[in-house]
Amino acid sequence: MQCATIEFARNIAALNNANSTEFSAKTPHKIFFKWRELKGIQNLGGTMRLGQFLCRLKKYTFAEKAYGKTDVYERHRHRYEFNPDYEKVLTKAGLVISGKNPKHNLVEIIEIKNHPWFLGCQFHPEFKSKPLEPHPLFKAFIGASYAYRNKRNKHKQKS
Repeated sequence: MQCATIEFARNIAALNNANSTEFSAKTPHKIFFKWRELKGIQNLGGTMRLGQFLCRLKKYTFAEKAYGKTDVYERHRHRYEFNPDYEKVLTKAGLVISGKNPKHNLVEIIEIKNHPWFLGCQFHPEFKSKPLEPHPLFKAFIGASYAYRNKRNKHKQKS
């Protein structure tokens, strides 16, 4: 999610040199920075967001369709978070924020609406995935890939 959002900020929202402070502390557009630097969050104790957190999904999104519900719990292990100061400019440019943690107002999932299936998440779906029970996002991505391939093959046959 971090790199996808930075790429979107640079090339769609025209925020030249947008970055994460993880990669460039001197970036003029800090799209991601450490959680403890977020406004209103003090005295965290640790420097990572670890463990399971609630993610509330926006209706009619890839994420909500994949899970089949709007409240999910996902596991995290990271230090950097989306900077809420950039939410308006990025959503105005077309980024969909489809999942948020309601307690801390943290962005958990981003999507691009007019794309066959584009989704980035801040949590680690692999932590809750098993070979015979794939995570809903993995299953949805593979399903979308398969549908896209079939659509492309049908188009080739008509040509």
